Amino acid sequence: MVTEQLTLMLNQQERYINPYTDFGFKKLFGTEMNKELLVSFLNALLSKSQPKKVISDIHYLPTEHFGQFGNRRAILDVLCDSDNGSQFIVEMQNVYQQFYKDRSVFYATFPIQDQARMGDDWNYELKEVYTVGILNFEFKDDKYSKDCFHHEVMLMDTETKHVFYDKLTFIYLEMPKFNKTEDELEDMFDKWLFVLKNLARLWERPAALQERVFEKLFKAAEIARFTPEERRGYEDSVKVYRDLNNAINTAKRDVRMEEKLATAQRMKADGLPIEMIAKYTELTLEQIENL
Repeated sequence: MVTEQLTLMLNQQERYINPYTDFGFKKLFGTEMNKELLVSFLNALLSKSQPKKVISDIHYLPTEHFGQFGNRRAILDVLCDSDNGSQFIVEMQNVYQQFYKDRSVFYATFPIQDQARMGDDWNYELKEVYTVGILNFEFKDDKYSKDCFHHEVMLMDTETKHVFYDKLTFIYLEMPKFNKTEDELEDMFDKWLFVLKNLARLWERPAALQERVFEKLFKAAEIARFTPEERRGYEDSVKVYRDLNNAINTAKRDVRMEEKLATAQRMKADGLPIEMIAKYTELTLEQIENL
């Protein structure tokens, strides 16, 4: 067993897929073969505030929608309805977008509109719609503490502070804020977030994840089990993911460098010693002299 694992580690950098990639996310949550995983994940989410709403089964729906007006198109990661009548949009979002909240509200209108029935006998009764955003970033306008990573949003009466309409729910998970270790996992909600955040870095199933659903997840996520076609699809998805991360990191470094140079320029204009400027900006003496 040890020899097999060492051989595997030498032959590839990862044993399990990265769920933050498009291929990895849809492999785990967007296929009929693995719908048990999505059912378990959704029940873990609902258990935090709506434990009585248990899902037993789901049915996948088409993920490409066209707007009612014009040709605006939305391609959702996963869209499904459940045996209790609720509909779920589940999205993995890797990159911060200025209007991400607006987009998630816009996407929620598609399953709502799809419920409309032709004829005069429809009384406008709607099924519940949930939008779940698994976010690989933190909200920049977040008014909560750094420890608050789970947000469940409904329409609220601002006077009474009570939920005004409970059939439209937005659940946002700021994954960078989730930092629990294996020993700190308390329930299925914690376990799902832990595995989503750490799956690509693991070499074996942690002892804390002994439930049958995680046994299935780790088998589905094992790259060595992929067909050649799946392997190519995953590698292409990983390349896109890494290129995107590299572009973001490069942009961040460029912004930080511009900030350092601007600070150094102001300090230099105030007549501060170059050595002091270098100490506090971490720029080289040459960079400062050239300002």
